[in-house]
Amino acid sequence: MRSQVQNLLFPHHDGSELYVSNSAPKIGEKVELRVRVPKGDKTHQIFVRLFHDGEPRTFPLKKGRPRAAETWWSISIEILNPVTHYRFLIADKSAYRWLNGEGIFGREVVDREDFQIIAKPEYPSWTKSAVFYQIFPDRFATSGAKKELPDWAIPTSWNSLPSGRGPKVGGEFYGGDFAGIKEHLGHLQELGVNAIYFTPFFPSRSNHRYDATSFEFADPLLGGDEAFLDFSAAARKLGFKIMGDLTTNHCGVGHDWIQIALKNPDSKERDFFYWDKSIRHGYVGWWGHASLPKLNYDSQLLREKMYSGPNSVVKKWLKAPFEADGWRIDVGNMTGRYLEQDINQEVARGIRTAMDEANPQAWLVAENADHSPSDLDGFGWHGSMNYIGFARPVWAWLNKPNKKIDNFMQLPVPIPSFDGKAMVEMMRSFSAGIPWRSFVASMLLLDSHDTARFRTVVGKDIPRHVAGATLLLTYPGVPSIFAGDEIGLEGEWGEDSRRTIDWDHPKKWNHELFSQYKRLIAIRKNSDALCNGGIRWIQTGPNSIAYLRESAKESVLVFVARSAGRYQINLKPYGYSVKETLFGPASKSDLLTISAKGATSGIWRLK
Repeated sequence: MRSQVQNLLFPHHDGSELYVSNSAPKIGEKVELRVRVPKGDKTHQIFVRLFHDGEPRTFPLKKGRPRAAETWWSISIEILNPVTHYRFLIADKSAYRWLNGEGIFGREVVDREDFQIIAKPEYPSWTKSAVFYQIFPDRFATSGAKKELPDWAIPTSWNSLPSGRGPKVGGEFYGGDFAGIKEHLGHLQELGVNAIYFTPFFPSRSNHRYDATSFEFADPLLGGDEAFLDFSAAARKLGFKIMGDLTTNHCGVGHDWIQIALKNPDSKERDFFYWDKSIRHGYVGWWGHASLPKLNYDSQLLREKMYSGPNSVVKKWLKAPFEADGWRIDVGNMTGRYLEQDINQEVARGIRTAMDEANPQAWLVAENADHSPSDLDGFGWHGSMNYIGFARPVWAWLNKPNKKIDNFMQLPVPIPSFDGKAMVEMMRSFSAGIPWRSFVASMLLLDSHDTARFRTVVGKDIPRHVAGATLLLTYPGVPSIFAGDEIGLEGEWGEDSRRTIDWDHPKKWNHELFSQYKRLIAIRKNSDALCNGGIRWIQTGPNSIAYLRESAKESVLVFVARSAGRYQINLKPYGYSVKETLFGPASKSDLLTISAKGATSGIWRLK
């Protein structure tokens, strides 16, 4: 098995603090870039190739004093443009290689995967140590308060399973509310998470609330603004950050904007939408749904109401008294895009500007089921929900075949099965060509309210589930746990995964899983390397991978295997040995030998 493992000992650079002296410089400031070259590498010279005013320039790096395991090379460059693209030319005496965001290549490469420095202020610093908990408000907890139900709601008993598919699925009403969530903040405290991401809490005509009838107040079925503020005060007292979910791409058909537009063709609200007489209901809906009228940002008034105006939706909820800590933007990649119109980045930058004005420390993350590097250029979204560069490759590596599970890669075939090398290649492909800050400000997730549960994906295999959770809580980015994953909730597709937590029978929970999540979350929050470090892949194989997370204060080794075997990791070429075992098999050596009876994972602090 070890013969199939590829050891990755190459020159390295990433956007973290060890390699870039200032990731958020101003125009005219100088930034030191550093490259780490392992002992024995044939490097003779290193040059940085960057752009000044669109023209490529090449400058030599200075070689530092050799160390036992490596030599550092460095150069100070002046930041002259809002975006600085760069990569490194590594030359020996007869050939050269390129080092860019995707890796090292003994061939020519294109600029698309270059490293990038963005001359904009720092992103919200608190996200570096945040561990989010995603709550679908109707399903987490109910206070039991009596509610006058609207005509769309189908009363559903708390511990029954969602029907999963069919016309009534969006109407099944379980009655979760803010008061119920407040009552169970102790569960979140015990787990160790420190931030809460709510799917929409606006009034609507469905249980998922992605069809808002207003963006101005919290849904009375959840307790309204008063209950939201009461919950928020309790949560903030315990140190929680709170993030909302906003549908900038569409509203619900019950919203005043579309109702006014339908009744009065001469109204200003008419310009908020796309109209098409060939469509039965007369207007364009998201994915053709009449219930979700798509918003047209050619209207300056819509922009003012949604984000740019002083009392806009985006700004209102970030300011007192609500003081939310950020927005997750639903289908952010679709906002502002329709047929020949593409103003997506213009709208994204407008939302970013509005958030910077209202609260510069608010986090802006967009849902993007696929990925285009231009969506994360550093000037719009801080990051995206990292499906393509994390969740999908992890599923492909750790899943156990199950034809009942929906392929959330939006393909009409079962979930693929990749080896570890392919998983890493997919991960690196995502991170290459976007600013480091956009990479580490993206949300990590194993699943969500839109996908099957990860426990179901791995066939209820707890060691595999823990292996995935280890990746989630040690990889660069902002980890998010879908409520109930930590106690073993299941689900074969999105609607099926939106199950309630049985608070009355905690003995039914998977307490082993809860304990492992709790340990991993504590490690994540208390490790400087995991919060602030870069990532250096050191080993890939069919069934195992290993990487280093290194910051100025700490270095950590992470190892994950998906199956039984005997694995070895030699840290000596990297100049490390184990100082302390944080998780998994104990070791205090520079040569780790791991004998696994099944999937396994480990985290070690190094010296």
